[in-house]
This record gives sequence, structure tokens and C-alpha cells, in this order.
Amino acid sequence: MARLREHYQKKVVPALTKEFGYKNVMAVPMLDKISINIGLGEATQNAKLMDGAVNELAQIAGQKPVITKASKSIAQFKLREGQSIGCMVTLRGDRMYEFFDRLVNVALPRVRDFRGLSTKSFDGRGNYTLGIKDQLIFPEIDYAKVEKTKGMNISITTTARTDAEGVALLKQMGMPFRQ
Repeated sequence: MARLREHYQKKVVPALTKEFGYKNVMAVPMLDKISINIGLGEATQNAKLMDGAVNELAQIAGQKPVITKASKSIAQFKLREGQSIGCMVTLRGDRMYEFFDRLVNVALPRVRDFRGLSTKSFDGRGNYTLGIKDQLIFPEIDYAKVEKTKGMNISITTTARTDAEGVALLKQMGMPFRQ
């Protein structure tokens, strides 16, 4: 069982129940899924970039990503419908907890000049999205094999109904928010 899932059940659930006064254990917000997305606009000119992105995302997430295709053609961007323009992966269950653990305790502290995450990136329904500028903060990535730094979006979907509940949940789970 993932270390963070145990932490959630033993520490986070009682703390949130006390804070928000939930009557039922099932009403306590929890992590639902984490989606990681790399968008590669440059892949239209250079198809080799896609293989690197797919391999790196597979190493970071621990499961094979899905390649996303363009839904319609845009002439100004030299984009055809059906062209590969990115890759994404959705994590649930133990893989999700394991990734979240690595993100919070290993990857984010390695960001240069890191002062904490903003609490403004919640969507109004308790879900949080953050952008990462380069993939090298993850220890799984071999620095020598990287051709180009790629950013990624990480969306954390929770079962929280409000932003206040979402902030409280992620703070309890160890997310380093700015004070």
C-alpha cells in the first residue's frame, strides 16, 4: 500500500473531519486522479521530439502515456488534423499516491528559487493545476539523455466540493503552499 494513502487514512481523514465537521467518512474529500500532460507544438516540425516526451513521461508517471492528436487543422500553426501534438497520462489508485508523494517530497523541492505553490490555481471546485517548466526536477530523468527541456501541466482532481476543502486536503497531504 502506498505510504501516502496510509497517511491519508490515519491522519488526513480525522483532521479534515474535525475541521469541516463531516458526518460521514465518505464525505471527506480525497484525491481522485492526477493527469499529467505535455503539449508539444514543435512536434509538427520535428516528429522525433514526440518519442523523447513519451519516454520521459512514462518514466515519471510509471505508466505508458496516450499520444494526443490535433482535433482540427490550423494553417497558421502548420497543423493538420490528426497530427500528434502531445502526450498525457492519467494516474489513479496507488500509482497516483506514489506519484503525488514523489512530486511533493522530491521534485518540487528541487525547483530553483522555490518559495511554495500559489493557492490561486484552484478551479472553484477543489481541483488544483500546476505547471512545471522543465522535466529535470524528477530524479527518474537522465540528464544526459535529454535533448530539449519540456514543460508539463499536472492537474490534481479531488472529490472536494469547494476550494477551501481542496486547499485543506492538499495542505494535509503535504503540498508546499506559499504562506
